[in-house]
Amino acid sequence: MRRGTQHQHHAFQERHLAWRAPWLRAAVLGANDGLVSTAALMVGVAAADSARTPVLVAGFAGLAAGAMSMAAGEYVSVSTQRDSELADLDKERMELFLEPSEELDEIARIFQGRGLTPELARQVAEQLSEGDQLELHAREELGIDVAQLARPVQAALVSAASFTGGALVPIVVALVATSHARFVATVAATTIGLVALGLGGARLGGARPSRAVARVVVGGLAALAVSLGIGHVVGQAL
Repeated sequence: MRRGTQHQHHAFQERHLAWRAPWLRAAVLGANDGLVSTAALMVGVAAADSARTPVLVAGFAGLAAGAMSMAAGEYVSVSTQRDSELADLDKERMELFLEPSEELDEIARIFQGRGLTPELARQVAEQLSEGDQLELHAREELGIDVAQLARPVQAALVSAASFTGGALVPIVVALVATSHARFVATVAATTIGLVALGLGGARLGGARPSRAVARVVVGGLAALAVSLGIGHVVGQAL
């Protein structure tokens, strides 16, 4: 194998995707929720009243309420995670100040538990402790990367933006489609959007496309069916 080919193969092997997890989760969740909930809301209203105005009002109201709700929910959730991480780091920082030798012994035991001999584990612990001890203990003891702490503002913005993007799909369809084709066009556009979302999420996350697509499409169409049924029943009753 030529050197260039070896280098390319090595680079491909070392391409990890876990760094995308925090924002990817928020983006996929927001887009899926925006597309499904807005489409389901509009389909449910259309089942009771097929006029364009109430359907569009429902869509825009769902977009605004959903985007704000997603942003607030993500901010609170991720802030709680960040608070927990910072609390653990503060505790570890205090332990390093009060009991440095015990903390060094703990790191050595961790490496020993991974298969190193006691002597080598101690040597590795001492050498690594010459650097940033808090970063070392956070990573080895707590599983926390101090450079990748939870980011609540980022999660909130990504969720709101992705929800808006997903919600605009059925709204745009309702704006341009005729009254006779509006329902079919909304369902078709929602299905296409779900497929695209599943494929995009699978590509970004390195997952199997078929499983990701099936997951979002089945759940999304089920939500549309339930909303359609409820809208029809309520519309008939009122």
